[in-house]
Amino acid sequence: MTAKPATGTTSPATPGPSAAETTRTVVQDFLAARMAGDTVRLTALFADEVDWLLAENPVVPWIRPRTTGAACAAQAEEMAAHTVPEESRASVDAFLVDGTDAVLTGHVAGTVRATGKTFEGPFALRLTVENGRVTRHHLYENSLSVAEACTP
Repeated sequence: MTAKPATGTTSPATPGPSAAETTRTVVQDFLAARMAGDTVRLTALFADEVDWLLAENPVVPWIRPRTTGAACAAQAEEMAAHTVPEESRASVDAFLVDGTDAVLTGHVAGTVRATGKTFEGPFALRLTVENGRVTRHHLYENSLSVAEACTP
């Protein structure tokens, strides 16, 4: 004889991924898309509205205020258009996740196409992932080095 579940009871639900697991997965997808220059995938990963912070720098053509996911994703293409791809480098030293927030630290370097000058320095990137999409993108970098490389 097989026992039947009592009327009105439900079987235990399979728990979904934790917020931290989702954040880690989305950020890994984000990094892969960013490194591949996949603007279509980046646009899908960014929320429609994004809290974007990157210190304004009028001499750097790819640094400007952004608020939409499409504009945020386009920053990767704009940077690629103004730098020498084979001379661009980025490394991640730490990747910390706490719930919906992720912080990455590392080092970035590149060469500006128009001037031939190089930039380099440490960075910290804070991302927030909500409903599987990036809603916050705050980047802290050596903006002086980038500005000097963009200045003829």
